[in-house]
Parts: sequence; C-alpha cells; structure tokens
Amino acid sequence: MENDDARKKRREFLKSLAGLTAGMMLPITGRPLEAAISSMENPNRVMKDRMGELLPQRKFGNTGKSITMLGLGGAHIARMSDAEAEKTIERAIEGGVRFFDNAESYGSGEGERKYGRFLTPKYRDIAFIQTKTTSRDAKTAKAHLEGTLSRMKTDYLDLYYIHAVTSPSDVDNRIKNGVLDVLLEAKESGKVKHIGFSGHSDYKAHIRMLESTDTMEACQMPINAYDPNYKSFINNVLPILVEKGIAPIAMKTLANGGFFGGTSHFNHGSNPRIVPAVLSVQEAVHFSWSMPISTLVTGADDAKMLDEKIGLAKTFKAMDESQRQQLVEKVANFDGKLVEFYKV
Repeated sequence: MENDDARKKRREFLKSLAGLTAGMMLPITGRPLEAAISSMENPNRVMKDRMGELLPQRKFGNTGKSITMLGLGGAHIARMSDAEAEKTIERAIEGGVRFFDNAESYGSGEGERKYGRFLTPKYRDIAFIQTKTTSRDAKTAKAHLEGTLSRMKTDYLDLYYIHAVTSPSDVDNRIKNGVLDVLLEAKESGKVKHIGFSGHSDYKAHIRMLESTDTMEACQMPINAYDPNYKSFINNVLPILVEKGIAPIAMKTLANGGFFGGTSHFNHGSNPRIVPAVLSVQEAVHFSWSMPISTLVTGADDAKMLDEKIGLAKTFKAMDESQRQQLVEKVANFDGKLVEFYKV
C-alpha cells in the first residue's frame, strides 16, 4: 500500500504540471493557464498546410519547432495489410496528423517499408518522421540508419532514437560502444535533424541517459494514468525532461493493452480491466494529453481506431490537478505487474 508521504509527493507533482502543460500548447500567448488552455482547444490561428487543417500543435522541446499533438505509431502499421496501412496513413493525413513514428525493429523493417510505400512518396514534405535503432554498437547503428533511409525512401529523418534502453548498464554499454556517436555524426551530416532515446522498461535507464549526455532533444516513454502508481516515468523522468527542455513523447497511454487486461504487447486479456471498468478511453487519453508532453503516439489497429483518437484530439479539454489526481487514485488498486507488464 502507498504510504502518506508518497501519496503527498505524487499529488504535489501532478499539481505542478498544470502550468507546464499550458506552456507546451500552441499558439503560445503568455496568458494565464485558463487562456492558454482555451487557445489550445480553440486556436485563434488554425494551422494549415497543402493537405488541409492540422491538429493542434505543441512545442517540440527547446528546438523552436512544433509538432501535432497526435502521432501515428509504426509498430501497428507494420502488422497491417498494405491496404489497411495505406488507408490508415491517408486517414492520418486527412485528420491533421503530421507526426509519424516507426523503428527498424517493427516487423523486421516492414513498418518502415510501408512508410516508404505509402507516406514518403506523397507526404514527405509535410510529415515529421521519427524512427529508432535497437543497435548495441556503432557498426550496427550505421547499418540500421542506412537501411532505414532506404526502406523509407527518404534522405533524412526528423528524429532518430536510441531505442528501447532497458537499464543503466544498457545505456552505459551503448554509449561506450559508439551508438550515440553514430547519431551525433548523422545529425552533423544532415541525415538526422534531431536525436533522442526511448524505452519502457526501467525509468532508471532514462535517468542514466540524461545524466550521461546533454545532446538529447526528445524522449519517448510511458505516460498514462496508472504510471504514477508504479515504477513511474511521470514522477521520476518527466520533471527532468521539462527542466532540460527535452521533448517528452508519450507512448503506452493505454499501457499497450494493459488497460484492457492484457499482459503482452498489442493484446487484450482476461485480467482486471481499467478500461472500461474504471476509466473510459477518453479519460485515459485526455489524462496523457494533460501532461506536458509534445505529442502522443497512438498504436492504432486500423484506420477506424485512429479516427477515434483524432476525434479525441479535437475534443480535448485539459484536466486540472484535481481531475488528474482523481483518475490516478481510481486506478491505484490495480496490480502494476499486470497493468504495466513491460516494466521491470
């Protein structure tokens, strides 16, 4: 059971996020929280490009750039048929999504190949594309990068990650073996615009990366309403990212099936369910958007599921401290080893 001191600390942290979240929202007005949130929900200036209106945008860390508040996840794209992948990418563009996620490990490169067939030929000029390498040494990192560029039919990446860091020692070894050096060289050459790191296993790996280098511009990690209760990235990593001006990229906002009783990636299951027993999908997703994140990467199974998330982005209303805390406490009695099965 959580003790009173831990509960108080969690509440104080969640309360402090209100102003931080408003600061991520665009257009930046310098007005109080309520006005900033209002400008997020009903922007004074609707952003458009050649394909139409964009979803509301948020600051991409300290880079001076902005990205749409919703991004399309590449792991699920890798699992789709070509027809459904193309349909989902087209729906993303039509719905105002301009942030696209992938990794060389998704479907052994199939996620990236699908982007190369259905995204970059028509939309490279308007798409912000991130992908990732699981490499543990410089030679592999170089091979992954060249393979990624070839598969996605592009000569540069907007954001490239050291992917799936699992522990402090894993971080140490990858840096020692030159993986970070490859990313920095790629950035210097223009093949990569920005670099970052990702992981969902252990928040201590993220802390080690942030202690080891000041070159990171983005960090992808779990951000959901259960996280503050169990081995929390929100409590332990998010404050550091905000302080350093590193863009927080949210993933596993529904615990990759854990909110639906699943205990393996992509799957629902028969364990106690947070959704719909305790929270609605809207409450869960809006909680994550009420954190100071730059974007939320959604793992949509198909175009219809993506359409649901686009709708939730368009109806987003930022939660205040009390609302966020209520959701965190509503789910506190669930078993973290089941809900966030991917944490170690």
